[in-house]
Amino acid sequence: MNWERQKASYLPLRLVTGFVVLMLTVWGALALWHQVVQPAARMVTLVLWTTSGLSVVVALTGLPSRKAHTLTAVTFASAVAIMTAWWSTLKPSHDRLWADEVSQLLEARVEGNHVLLKNVRNFEWRSETDYTPRWESRTYDLARLRSADLVLSYWMGPNIAHTLVSFGFDDGERIVFSLEIRKERHESYTAVGGFFRQFEQVLVAADERDIVHTRSNVRGEDVYLYRLQMSQEKVRSLFLKYLDAANELRRTPRFYNTLTSNCTTIVFELARLIAPALPIDYRLLLSGHFAEYVYDLHGLTLGYRYGELQTRGHINERALASDASDADFSVSIRQGVPGIPASEANP
Repeated sequence: MNWERQKASYLPLRLVTGFVVLMLTVWGALALWHQVVQPAARMVTLVLWTTSGLSVVVALTGLPSRKAHTLTAVTFASAVAIMTAWWSTLKPSHDRLWADEVSQLLEARVEGNHVLLKNVRNFEWRSETDYTPRWESRTYDLARLRSADLVLSYWMGPNIAHTLVSFGFDDGERIVFSLEIRKERHESYTAVGGFFRQFEQVLVAADERDIVHTRSNVRGEDVYLYRLQMSQEKVRSLFLKYLDAANELRRTPRFYNTLTSNCTTIVFELARLIAPALPIDYRLLLSGHFAEYVYDLHGLTLGYRYGELQTRGHINERALASDASDADFSVSIRQGVPGIPASEANP
């Protein structure tokens, strides 16, 4: 069988191979774009990489010469080997010039029911760039831990939301946990960069006046709050899992990944340690629908349709009013939220 007849007989395989090579070329180009900072070096590496990949695609679809096919294949294989070796050198670090709001790592110490948290964030935000930084040490009594609330903040349409969990104590104290990108001072968030090891991750523990208020009142994001239906034993377990995660992250830096290691997946992973049967669901990726996923698992206040819980859990109007009246922010935003006792939602 001659070369031309061989090419024709392997057409489906060549098409599949060409598609795989094209996707790999796109992935590598995006990785180089987000990781190579120096403009000239970025341009050179992008040209070399894309040229090697596209030459294989062209060879598979059109070049008649077996020698040309072999040459392009060897060239691209060499480029893939170099890319793989370079990618393996990218390591997460705690030693960078971090943005102020993620500059400190949470440290947790637990002795019986006594919890000491170091580096709790309690910034006073006037705008996204105008703020008074405060990092505090706080103590909590686990015997007084009573509740957990799911908070979703929508910043990019109805399908994507930032996921936070707020824990409440019977003395009115609250603490919110949020897995976030740990950006450097010169960086700004990009969801695409989160696929390509551009950011480390950080677990922030913060006051609601800081981390919820800045989203609803400063950034103007749509924020929803839901009471989670959990026994006190499971609330305590989830709280402690967050502390374990914070200490582990303090010991070992990790990259943030937009798809597999983000603000929603950590809630699912920690909850699954408590209830291993939790099912995988597309709403773990489309985080804007995460509350509906929890509702379907009977994890939100029972006796209400999901739409009603969502409507009554929208806190923005109450959050803005609390600024005008100087009311207690945490109390104000819970007014009318199903499942929350009157003692928590009355000023």
